[in-house]
Amino acid sequence: MRRTGTRWSAARQWVGQEWAEVRRSVRSACEEAGPERDTLVQSLKAAGAAILAWALCGWWFEAPMALLAPWTAIAMVGSTVYQSLRTGAQQLAIIALGTVWASGAMAITRDRSMTSMLLTLPFMMLLGNYRRFGAQGIYGATTALFVITAGVSSTSTVGHRLLETLIGAVIGLLVNALVLPPVHLRSVRDRLGRVAQETADLLNAMADGLREEDGLAGAEGWHLRATRLTVSLQDVSDARRWATEGSRWNPGSRLRRTGPTPPPFADDMRWGRVCTRALAVARTLAGIREDPELSRPSPDFFRQLSDVLGQAAVICVRETELLTSAEPDTPRDGRDAVAGEARAGLDALTEVFRRQEGTAAAVGGELLLEVRQLVTELDSA
Repeated sequence: MRRTGTRWSAARQWVGQEWAEVRRSVRSACEEAGPERDTLVQSLKAAGAAILAWALCGWWFEAPMALLAPWTAIAMVGSTVYQSLRTGAQQLAIIALGTVWASGAMAITRDRSMTSMLLTLPFMMLLGNYRRFGAQGIYGATTALFVITAGVSSTSTVGHRLLETLIGAVIGLLVNALVLPPVHLRSVRDRLGRVAQETADLLNAMADGLREEDGLAGAEGWHLRATRLTVSLQDVSDARRWATEGSRWNPGSRLRRTGPTPPPFADDMRWGRVCTRALAVARTLAGIREDPELSRPSPDFFRQLSDVLGQAAVICVRETELLTSAEPDTPRDGRDAVAGEARAGLDALTEVFRRQEGTAAAVGGELLLEVRQLVTELDSA
């Protein structure tokens, strides 16, 4: 029963965190320019491209396989214009292969759907894994399914299917390139700022928790939040790739306001190391709580550790302000002053550590090492 209650508690905590993230994303999309608003714009563009493709093929032309047009248009509205062009070439090739192969199978089997699937799907699934088709390989098999389930194979229907696919691809590409074309130069800075803010929130949570009577009560939650930082780091990596691709063949790079230049790639690496150190601290604290036989460091040690983590959190907040500031040359005096306080706090923590004994000294030494490396990484900017 106790284990079941723990699972339900963890499930409620996860649902609460997810709901908070959803609300934050919706609020950010409505209130300010950033990744959430970019996602909203791209989603609405994909929906608009699909509706336009259906209106042209299904409503106006009354094409026999009009579904292929909006389906292709949605896939064409990618994160960048260059990605749309590359995706379009891959998708047209694999869809054409799927259409022709499935139509040939239907002709050979005299429109027997089951036999046609046996002749088509194994080959198309294998072909879809060919690296030249990238993530678009699955469209060959799904297109073949559409063709086979339609139940008619003739030269005219094959031509219609290829034409509808081409129309959807052209509409998706034009919508992505001409309607608020995505320019992702701002996204790198925004996502790095989010990593810094999430790290600050985590460090503040650990600092506040360690000051309480049962200082390790929230250690499991801290560890969970620390592991989620890897998702934010992956978002930074994606944004960096989008920023590189975003300027290629993109009319929006000249027409749209792009914002400040992205930070150097070295900042991505540094924040990756900072998050790794924060995860190590959270994991060690969670391990101390889970193992009752392990001697804990003294309350003085935890209080001083809390002070250092709080100062590290303030450094992260200052870094967030520097990353999200509209002025690239924002003074760094406040950040450097807090970094000096964090170094002084580390010296005090080292003095307290020297008074620890036995396994408490081993645990305290691990925490001291990770926190020292955390502050060093934050101070290296």
